[in-house]
Amino acid sequence: MARTWLSLTVELLGGRGEELWPWPGRIFAVGPSHTFMDLANAINEAFARWDRSHLSMFSLADGRVITDEETGAEMAASVGGPVIAPIDIDVAKVVRTVEPGAEFQFTFDLGDAWTHRCVVGEAKVDPMEVLGIRPDVPLPYWGWGSIPDQYGRRWATDDGESKVPGKPDGPHPMQLQAWPALAQVPPIDLSELRIAIGTGDAARFLAAVTGHAIDDVLQQVGAGIPMALEQRRQEAEPVAMSVINRLTWRGGPGDRALAEDLLAVLRRVPLSGRVVPVALDMLSTVLEGDLDLSPGGYVDLRTGQVYDDSATDPMMVGEGAAIDVEEEPDRWLRVNRTGSRNAWQDMEAFAERQHDEAIRERLERVIEGKGAFSRFRDLVQGENLSEQWYTFSEDRQTGRAREFLADNGIRAG
Repeated sequence: MARTWLSLTVELLGGRGEELWPWPGRIFAVGPSHTFMDLANAINEAFARWDRSHLSMFSLADGRVITDEETGAEMAASVGGPVIAPIDIDVAKVVRTVEPGAEFQFTFDLGDAWTHRCVVGEAKVDPMEVLGIRPDVPLPYWGWGSIPDQYGRRWATDDGESKVPGKPDGPHPMQLQAWPALAQVPPIDLSELRIAIGTGDAARFLAAVTGHAIDDVLQQVGAGIPMALEQRRQEAEPVAMSVINRLTWRGGPGDRALAEDLLAVLRRVPLSGRVVPVALDMLSTVLEGDLDLSPGGYVDLRTGQVYDDSATDPMMVGEGAAIDVEEEPDRWLRVNRTGSRNAWQDMEAFAERQHDEAIRERLERVIEGKGAFSRFRDLVQGENLSEQWYTFSEDRQTGRAREFLADNGIRAG
């Protein structure tokens, strides 16, 4: 569309007898239909004015004043200053009154005199480019600086004389990404989630996910998103975007690969790799199993089936059942077991995420030295954390299996 909107920079110079520096500012997109009253309301909202029962007034460079009709009449009849012809703030359009490059003043609350410098940008803007919408009122699309309270209050009951309230001992749970608390948000039913995915029931899947805590099972929830998008795209799209954003923020093993896959499905574009229907739980079993029992196994890139090393030994599985990886080497992806290092890192990560400081410190102590795994298991059982731990570790194992495939150019279909 044509660039018919003004770009207006508004900076707060000061108020209540205080001069601010640096000046906090906001840049507004102002449309052809917007009045100065629309602009005043937008500025007051952007600068956190919660009590609007005060006058707003604009002063132009040529001496004209834009304010409400009653105040304008009083100023016109004043015995001091120049004779002015006030402009009605409710009627005058901004775009028709000021030109690109113009500078003018906005004052809110003539007593406290919150004074703003307004400068019209030299270039007009397209609201769809800077905002993504065509708003009904002026809207800021850029800003900076700290906004002072309208009455200088620093806390709710500040009377200018009382002492600052004592600071809490620790951060609020919201600052620790721990709100709402797990007790407030019901945990997801993993059995229900798996049944919904296994049966391809999108409605059941969405019901299992909606309104439940999913941050510890994002890998498993993500597995059902393509099915839900295929059957119920309109309902599933916001869920998909939420899971993608959560995966990106969490950044755990395999989270980036899953987020990329889900974004591709959402955009209806092919996945960035060879798609193989691998059962990630089976792959994680081979990938992270006991090294004393087996060094690893293979993934059949044709079928997605995962085999332990024993499947290659005719003495173990029988002459007719043994697989021959040398006969078709391009068909098989070698899986080498990783040992206990990842499992120990899972315990460390689980300890770090505990909000109870005492439990967190105990978990951090028990995972040091020999016997860490058994001591950790006993402690999580004693603190009724077993279910939380198994859910957390299983999701990380699934993520590592997905990451292993992605590192080899494979996407789990």
